[in-house]
Parts: sequence; C-alpha cells; structure tokens
Amino acid sequence: MTSALPSFARRLDSLKSSAIRDLLALTAREDVISLAGGLPATELIPAHRIRQAAEAVLKTPSAVQYGETSGWRGLREIIATRESCSVGSEVTSDEVVVTHGSQQALTLLAQVLLDPGAVVVVDEPAYTGALQVFSIAGADIHAVPIGDAGMDTDELARKLEAGLRPILVHTVSNFHNPRGVTMSDLGRKQLAALADRYGFWILEDDPYGELWFGVQPPKSIAAYSERVIRLSSASKIIAPALRVGWLTAPVVVCQAVELLKQGADLCGSSMTQQMAADMLDDAAWLERHLGVLRSQYSARAHALEDALKGTFGDRVVLSPATGGMFLWAEFQDGTDTTALLPRALDHGVAFVPGRAFADSPQYSGAARLCFASSSSDMLREAVRRLSAAHTLP
Repeated sequence: MTSALPSFARRLDSLKSSAIRDLLALTAREDVISLAGGLPATELIPAHRIRQAAEAVLKTPSAVQYGETSGWRGLREIIATRESCSVGSEVTSDEVVVTHGSQQALTLLAQVLLDPGAVVVVDEPAYTGALQVFSIAGADIHAVPIGDAGMDTDELARKLEAGLRPILVHTVSNFHNPRGVTMSDLGRKQLAALADRYGFWILEDDPYGELWFGVQPPKSIAAYSERVIRLSSASKIIAPALRVGWLTAPVVVCQAVELLKQGADLCGSSMTQQMAADMLDDAAWLERHLGVLRSQYSARAHALEDALKGTFGDRVVLSPATGGMFLWAEFQDGTDTTALLPRALDHGVAFVPGRAFADSPQYSGAARLCFASSSSDMLREAVRRLSAAHTLP
C-alpha cells in the first residue's frame, strides 16, 4: 500500500528552482563549454596553500571541535580588520558573523528582517540567489533598473517619494552579477542618503570586490551610512568548498542573526574557518594570489569581449569588463536568448539567458557569460560555437 504524499508548507507554492542551478545540471557534459555558472577557475584555486593551512590548523586538536555560533573569533577579528579598510572606520569582531557561505548570511538576514509581505527592493536584472531567498521569506519584491553606474538611485528616489516603503534594498555593488557593472561613488552616497532618510536597510552584497582589473572600486556604501549590512565570502578569492562567508552589521543585527543561526546549524566548521583565517591573514601570499586572479581573469574577460565583438560586431552590446567574473551581452538583432540556448547546447556551449534574472521582455535578448572558469582559447571556441548556433534559422 502506497502511503499518502506529505503536504508541504505554503512558502513552497510560489518558489521556483534557480534557472542557473538547473542549467548547471544540463552542462555537466564534457563536450559543453559552460559560460553559465559563476564558478571560479579550478586551476587557479590555491590547493597547495589550502593544504598547508589544513596541516597547520590540524596541529591544534580543538580545530575539529564545535565552535562559536558567530564564527571562530580569530577569523572574525581578521574580517573586522579587512572590513574596516573597506568602510573607512573601525569594525569590531562583534559586528561580524561568519556563515556557511554568504548565501546563508543572506538567508538568515531575510529571516531576521522580513515578515511576509515586507517590501524588498532588488536590482533589475537581479542576482537569482537573492530572489529565491526573498521569495521564500514571502517578501513583496520591487525591482529598480541598473545601468552602467549601478542601481538607478534617481528611480528609487521617485518610488520612495511616491510612497514605496521597503524594509531593505539589496544590491551587488561591485562587478554586478549579472550585469558586471560597478555602482558609482555618487550612487553609493545617494543610496546611503535615501536609507538614512527613509529608514530602510541596505544589503551590500560584495563577493567580487577584490577581483578588480586595474582600478579598485569606490568605497563601500557602508562608508556613508550606518544602515548598511555587508555580505562577502572567501569563495571567489580562495575556494568555494571552504564554505566561509560573512556579514558585517550593527551588533544588534549580528545578535539576532546569531540567535537564528543557532537553530539552523549550531555553528560552522571551526576547521575551515581557521584555514580561511590562516590564508586571509597571510598578507604577502594573499596579495600575490589576488594578483594572479586579477591578471588571469582580466585576460579572459578581454579575450571573450574581443571574440564577441569580432564575431557579432554591432549586433551585440557588451558591458565593460572591469572586474568580477561576468560579461553581460545584449543582442540588438532581435535574438531571443531563451530560444537560442537549446541550439547553443546542441553546439556545445552554454550561457544564462537574461530572462533568468528578470521576468521582463526587455531582457529577452540578453545573456550572462562567465569568463572566469574557461581559458582564453576555450572562450574563443565558445564564441565560435555560439555563432554557429546563432546563425541557424
């Protein structure tokens, strides 16, 4: 006799699986060059240095024991010092919570700050992981377009003047996912001023800020307001498998997050947190490693940019590649990238259609392309395959 299927909570009714995560399952074939994921280059992950850190940490027996819910204190002190440089004022270890990747930080903050129906403002197009989190929280999500200078803070101001009252505004400030752009210093000041005036929180999501090509991004939005919660991670600069992310926020927010985190996972991995601390605190090594990442990613970004321009010419408009991991391409010839994707997969190349990031016809001709995880030669071959798929009727 077959038992009845379980009933699920209503929060699942409107929840959609991440289009990108679904696509990654389709692009696992070895014959597919995937520009779809947001994966750092495997060959640039410092495996030897990670091994050294593990060996050093495991000399201390307590490294494999339970730890503090808010994270290993030594790591929080290192993060506080690094964040103080970003913000331009002192951040203490009590204002840091270490999480299981920055995605957990985002999830916990949504639980702390949002009741069902709470208004949340996001970028358009938006980071899909944030959309999932806010949807699960039952938020009323409003989108504000982003351009070459980041979120359109003038448009946000108009919405606020018209009566919109968000609890929080989420934005990826540096080398945006998926648009690739960086918010201007003026935009950061304007957004901070709006937060102070209208009393909402800013969630400044910043996993890519250290992956700049030539010119560092402006000061953090947190330099201009106390109503800013910053998220970041070791995933893009060291290794995703460490699962070390963090948030910096006023102590009262950190205490609330810690309370929920106790119920979520008790604590993170003391071992990987101490490994991350060992590497983040090794300033000379870290700067050399970041230099390699910046150089390699810059070369790959420009290889992809040149290949797309050389192949498609003025039929495609590209966001400038100044850092991060993504290039945003907008076809000007009526191409529907959602319809193009199955043909591209048949030709052995994958990307993420623009409609995965914003449910609007405006983005039907757009695509996000990750340049970080492929060599320059592979990127040129990917564009050749994309061109072959594009020319089919």
